[in-house]
Amino acid sequence: MLLTSHQLGNLTLPNRLVMAPMTRSRAVDGKPTAETATYYAQRATAGLIVTEGVQPNEVGQSNPLTPGVHTDEQVAAWRVVTDAVHANGGRIFAQLMHGGRVGHPEVAGYQPVGPSAVATGTEVFTPTGMQPAPVPRALAVAEVADQVAAFADAARKAVEAGFDGVELHGANGYLIQQFLSSSANQRTDGYGGSVAGRIRFAVEAVEAVTDAIGAERVGIRLSPGGQIQGIVEEDVPTLYGELLKALPGIAYVHLLATVDDDVLLDLRKLWPTSFILNPGGQISPVESTREQGERWLANGADLISYGRAYLANPDLVERFRLGLPLAETPGRETWFGAPTGYVDYPSYQH
Repeated sequence: MLLTSHQLGNLTLPNRLVMAPMTRSRAVDGKPTAETATYYAQRATAGLIVTEGVQPNEVGQSNPLTPGVHTDEQVAAWRVVTDAVHANGGRIFAQLMHGGRVGHPEVAGYQPVGPSAVATGTEVFTPTGMQPAPVPRALAVAEVADQVAAFADAARKAVEAGFDGVELHGANGYLIQQFLSSSANQRTDGYGGSVAGRIRFAVEAVEAVTDAIGAERVGIRLSPGGQIQGIVEEDVPTLYGELLKALPGIAYVHLLATVDDDVLLDLRKLWPTSFILNPGGQISPVESTREQGERWLANGADLISYGRAYLANPDLVERFRLGLPLAETPGRETWFGAPTGYVDYPSYQH
């Protein structure tokens, strides 16, 4: 089933493999480079590519050397990337990632913001190495609306840059999940407390992006119950069940396997459009396999996202199609910002 086509919004995908978003930290002055275009174009046989996290505004930048999509110069640089992917027959969504409290003044020149003034209790990447995450500044109600608007504005610019759509990053402890979290979100106003309060920011952000570019061009990534970057969530089945019921009918939801299979299956039953699953979860010692993907397709998923397997296998679709061995995933030292381990992995040589 992985190699069969699927209709995603207005896009006909030739297969059900999604290249998952992965931070690569190789941007220059907040812009993708010519190598970025090569990197994604090499992997254009994926049914869908979702880019690395792209900050929707300056305060949303979480890590050094990551790209944005909030200036005209960034739009022009991304246009080179999307043109290259489309020239190779691919389809590409930009992942809009607002780091929220996961950031540092050394990264973007701003004190990070969050739903509440509660630090992650973990370390974050900075230009001078790993440092303790600072206490974020709690967003005032009016500022919450500003961050919602930033997602919508960035989505418009992504479409201007040639992207086929956008994915809001609501997983892995970043701003959207911080509002969902009972540990990061200690607000007592309409954006906290109850389940309805904690899902409100996510729903408003998705609604704003949908209004900006159309539901068929929008997805959201979630990691239900994932415990990373200081995140704790209470009553995960109810929290995410209510979130899925409150979201507009966008093109897809993209879930990491961060909770028991039975909860994932229940969430799948609640969702009316395409359902992407990443079997690897958040912290996995090995990349996901074709067999895991096929199992989840049989269990009701529509598409399967692969992350690490795509690092060293730009031709992952062809390797699955022909039953070829996968190249070994490189060591972590090549994942972020290294001079090698980016565009230098060849297709399979017979």
